[in-house]
Amino acid sequence: MKGKILILGGSGFIGTHLLRKCINEGLDCVCVSLGNSNTLKKSEKVNYLQLDINNYIKVKELLGGKEFDYIINLAGYINHINFSDGGRDVFNTHSTGLLNILQAVNLKKIKRIVQIGSSDEYGNLESPQNESMRELPFSPYSLAKLTCTNMLQMLFRTERLPVVILRFFLVYGEGQDFNRFLPQVIKGCLLNEKFPTTKGQQIRDFCYVDDIVEAIFKSLITEGKVVGEIFNIASGNPVKIKTIIEKIVNITGSGKPLYGERKYRQGESMSLYADINKAKKILNWEPKITIDNGLEKTIKYYKKYLEFKK
Repeated sequence: MKGKILILGGSGFIGTHLLRKCINEGLDCVCVSLGNSNTLKKSEKVNYLQLDINNYIKVKELLGGKEFDYIINLAGYINHINFSDGGRDVFNTHSTGLLNILQAVNLKKIKRIVQIGSSDEYGNLESPQNESMRELPFSPYSLAKLTCTNMLQMLFRTERLPVVILRFFLVYGEGQDFNRFLPQVIKGCLLNEKFPTTKGQQIRDFCYVDDIVEAIFKSLITEGKVVGEIFNIASGNPVKIKTIIEKIVNITGSGKPLYGERKYRQGESMSLYADINKAKKILNWEPKITIDNGLEKTIKYYKKYLEFKK
């Protein structure tokens, strides 16, 4: 695989894993991140750009007219706040940034644009969610993701822009921030702390980051009925949050979760897991890492990280 790839959000959790794969594949990589790229562990083979993609003047200055073979949009953070609490900014962060990129770069020679969507686009629809369902966003964040999906599919229909939308469910693995669910639980267990959690009856779908990266690459290279389509990317195996916490407690041999000490998030879906048959059939992709193996790898990483920080 050859060509030039633009990764938006390339310094984030998934982005860093993807960037490593792109380097190994010999791609010419441009990494765009909001934070200061000087803090990153840099590769000489990557062009790092610090850029707020919501600022069109800056986007045009740094990327205006540039040609890429591939664009992956991992930009933006998960944020479930309500519209009245600042949701407009969340919506704009995801939707305006993508618009700015599409307007600034030269799309004439683009081979594939991959938009990273979210399972939140389905809202509280009955599980397992599949791509033919009419979405039901429940927050500015999920609405922004759905807006990007609809906009890109419109551009595919009207201008034949070669887009693919990948809807991720819960992604986990080495290097995820401690403000995310699994790293918080792993840290609490490794430090043998008491930590509050919900009753843990939510059903979720966890997919290891290496499998996620493989799905992104499949969406770049697979021919046939791929462009213009939406694909669920997940394990396809539902599991209760409480079960995941108990697995972590068992692997670490420590930790004291306080079930029921936290309330469920307002409007939270109690059952969110994917039907991944479309990805299996068309992308020829399915996850290879089991939840037990993935948790062991992830816990091993955080154990080393916390020991290093002592």
